[in-house]
Amino acid sequence: MEASFWDGKRAPGVKDAIDLSAYDSVVEVIENSFKRYADRPAFTSIGYTLTYRQIDEYSAAFASYLQNHTTLKPGDSIAIQMPNILQYPIAMYGALRAGLRVVNTNPLYTEREMLHQFNDSGAKALLCMDVFAKSVQNVKDETGIKHIIVTSLADMLPGFKRVLINAAAKHIKKMVPAYSLPEAVSFRKCLKLGQAKGFQATHMKNPNDTIVLQYTGGTTGVAKGAELTNRNLVANMLQSAAALAQTTADGKPMKGENQAIIVAPLPLYHIYSFTVHLMALFELGDHSILIANPRDTETFIRFMKPWKLTGVVGLNTLFVSLMASPRFKEMDFSEMKLTLSGGTALPDATAKRWKEITGSGVSEAYGLTECSPAV
Repeated sequence: MEASFWDGKRAPGVKDAIDLSAYDSVVEVIENSFKRYADRPAFTSIGYTLTYRQIDEYSAAFASYLQNHTTLKPGDSIAIQMPNILQYPIAMYGALRAGLRVVNTNPLYTEREMLHQFNDSGAKALLCMDVFAKSVQNVKDETGIKHIIVTSLADMLPGFKRVLINAAAKHIKKMVPAYSLPEAVSFRKCLKLGQAKGFQATHMKNPNDTIVLQYTGGTTGVAKGAELTNRNLVANMLQSAAALAQTTADGKPMKGENQAIIVAPLPLYHIYSFTVHLMALFELGDHSILIANPRDTETFIRFMKPWKLTGVVGLNTLFVSLMASPRFKEMDFSEMKLTLSGGTALPDATAKRWKEITGSGVSEAYGLTECSPAV
């Protein structure tokens, strides 16, 4: 279908065409954002915020560690198995800057599913949260993984707060099963070692290079790995960014004139959230509030409440859960302009009620991994 068919039919503010030659690689996009938005907040998790400059520095340190302290070579695969915490963007951007291929891995996988994905992807390294380290211990000897890095929930938080939260997770909430991985290196140690020496820019620059292996469970049988190239992800990132540039009836940006603050409760290892928060919003210089456990509704609301949110990326069950809480209705929605729903169909009743409470309409999108990767 010719592009001209759609001219004049798109939402106000959305371009009829995008320049796919703007970037050759995802790393080029990432590094451009580091420079353009250095002092802006980039990601917040558990009440702590890192700027674009800090994400740049930490991801460079992680890239340096991968290059100088492992046997990994450009094109090798590293699996990342974590919830939405600050370590995720640091590790993902760092791995790509080091020339590695990222394999997003669902932390809720069974050991059988982990084993399949690690072997099918050819993963040679794994970064996981300590909560899942016992399962890693049980399957690692049947995989080709040579390097294991383990992180704890609050590892990127400062001093006392880090120690307190990590201790509470391990000893009070009993979230971390006992495990034995003597060969594993802590994420904090990786950053410390990496900071001692710079990294060489060896990222995969060819637009046709596969830089992400994204597994989808929406198939018959075992999960299948979709090969996503630089060109795929850059194009989809620019498409998503263009869609987010919608304007209101008076010509103002729908997501506001200032930096957008968008909540990220959907897991970053799913392609929809990955594309929105780690790609499109990062290219636009916006700020994502990462939610590690959105099922804990009251804690979720507590982490949202300090912010005048511009938007929320969620799904039907999450919206229903939030609207059922009296504390959610007490929030300041004066800046709320954008709500994206994915993952499942959104009933009209949910969308209507959401708009009554927040003042924001809901736009639907979804991840379609093999179509590279969000629609």
